[in-house]
Amino acid sequence: MAGERFPWHEDNRFELMIDGGAFFPAVLREIDAAQSQIDIELYLSSSGQASQRLISTLLKAVSRGVQVRVMLDAVGSKELEDKERAQLRDAGVELRFYNPLRWFAGSRNLHRDHRKLLVFDQRVVMVGGMGLTDEFCQPDEHGQIHWHEQMLRVEGPVVDDWQKLFERQWKLCERAGLPRLLRLRKRSGRVPAPPQGDAGLARVAHIDSRHVKEMVSCLLAEIARAEQRVWLATPYFLPNWRIRRALKRAARRGLDVRLLLCGQQIDHPAVRYAGQRYYRTLLKAGVRIHEYQARALHLKTALVDNWISLGSCNFDHWTLHWNLEANQQVIDQALAEQVAQYLSEDFQQSTEWTYSAWQQLGWQHRLQIGLWGLVNRLVMRWFGIR
Repeated sequence: MAGERFPWHEDNRFELMIDGGAFFPAVLREIDAAQSQIDIELYLSSSGQASQRLISTLLKAVSRGVQVRVMLDAVGSKELEDKERAQLRDAGVELRFYNPLRWFAGSRNLHRDHRKLLVFDQRVVMVGGMGLTDEFCQPDEHGQIHWHEQMLRVEGPVVDDWQKLFERQWKLCERAGLPRLLRLRKRSGRVPAPPQGDAGLARVAHIDSRHVKEMVSCLLAEIARAEQRVWLATPYFLPNWRIRRALKRAARRGLDVRLLLCGQQIDHPAVRYAGQRYYRTLLKAGVRIHEYQARALHLKTALVDNWISLGSCNFDHWTLHWNLEANQQVIDQALAEQVAQYLSEDFQQSTEWTYSAWQQLGWQHRLQIGLWGLVNRLVMRWFGIR
């Protein structure tokens, strides 16, 4: 199955949930409703109120005879306490970890499972950017969720492909502590073109580090045939030259091209500075750049006309080189309108850059951009990332 391109499916149904106050209770409801099987694949997990709520709900599912399998990234789950891991295993939950750190493994330790998907009874999937942490799932003392994120609930034929993707990775993690990493090589091959129609169409898109990069091909193809808009939301903006070129060409064709990026509330400020070195040429080409101010942005969304891609993929150099990622691609008029609505609201809560503002940028800020841009280029060159 390595490198498999999944087809488009018709007759799917979607429910979009914005922020943990909406999607985390929905996850717990799906666990409560499950009758036979629950499969969970997550990158980030840490002990706290959210983990206890999820574990408690999973243990109830196991007690009524539901098979529960949980696959976590070994690095992303480092703050999940041993006692909670033991709770899961002692109750009968099958628990596996992707690529634990190993001495002398070198750059292989950098391969991470960044996917976020939950499959219930092989009938419902929830996919997006959720982390199992209080910052994603629990409101603070002011009633706010720290991370601005989303999950998409999907029913229909496309769920079978999500199950296949989970099963494949589960088998690769079968020997705990010694996952079989795919040999790194670039794959060629065409991805399925979107079919005719404007409702219920969906396909699974995935990245297996350098092995499969179909999401980039899909995005570039959609931008090339776009007629109205290209809106991208991502917290870490370090796109390759092909994506940057496509955005500039779309803007010069007169399309509405907008980026929704992190403002000063970001967990990796150096990445923000490194990505800002691309602002000048993008702004000059007519791309509108918005930095979100309300909270920490974690959305990973592409809206190109009525084509939608959302999930775990950030479209940055590092993601595309090292990570396992998965997005739900959708063509659905109603969902596109929902995505456009919430992105429009987010643009209003953002600071928009202008070319004149860029020209007037202070030397301290430019120094940070130059420094972290240089570091980024050196790291990319060292690892052979393009």
